[in-house]
Amino acid sequence: MANQSLDLLAAKPMYRAVKTSRLYEQIVQQVEDAILKGQLKPGDQLPAERDLAHSFGVSRTAVREAVKTLREKGLVEAYSGRGTFVTNGTSHSIRQSLDLMIRINPLEGSANLAELRLVLEPEIAALAAARIEEQLLSTMREAVEEMDRSLRDPDAYVEADLDFHLALAEAAGNPLILSLLDSIVGLLREQRSRIFNVDGGPERGQFHHKRILAAVEQGNPEAAREAMRAHLQQVLEDSSSLGRK
Repeated sequence: MANQSLDLLAAKPMYRAVKTSRLYEQIVQQVEDAILKGQLKPGDQLPAERDLAHSFGVSRTAVREAVKTLREKGLVEAYSGRGTFVTNGTSHSIRQSLDLMIRINPLEGSANLAELRLVLEPEIAALAAARIEEQLLSTMREAVEEMDRSLRDPDAYVEADLDFHLALAEAAGNPLILSLLDSIVGLLREQRSRIFNVDGGPERGQFHHKRILAAVEQGNPEAAREAMRAHLQQVLEDSSSLGRK
């Protein structure tokens, strides 16, 4: 899976400067066409905002609006501190279905999501411990440091938390795993935001994140598996406590 920057998409589609009043719509159309033609593939990273603005000959405001629209269409996903990546339609369809299920019964849905994670993520952590590369280890370390700094800032903490877990999924080296985690990233964000408000929730989360990171750094799959399992048990307990209030 290609994760590197496309360097102004020099080897990809050649974009044309756009000149109408609805600039962002033309940008969306060009990027969408590139995806449909296979010039941009799932996992490809879009260039930085200012580079896209230069390529299209538009303002960064138009680019931001275009990226927002592409996200709403399920064609790209933006990750804090990492960039914007092309997704696939399957992830978007799954995400919509799961979002609906959770919203029908938020409290029960949150507990079900925690159980799902308990089934999946310990094995993801074990695979990551055996396969991770230094770049993703650095992402995990930076995420842990950001969470330490953001114990009173829910938005920053939650985004760093997502970066941590998505780095593990990427390190597992299986595109289906990353696609599955990507399909529930919105649900994970909502769950983390709620748990952040549980007394001591962020601090307990950090205790477990650091244990997971240490196991992955040591290349110890069994320790990573057990550390992740303990973390998700904590998430399940915190989710259950919200339902009792």
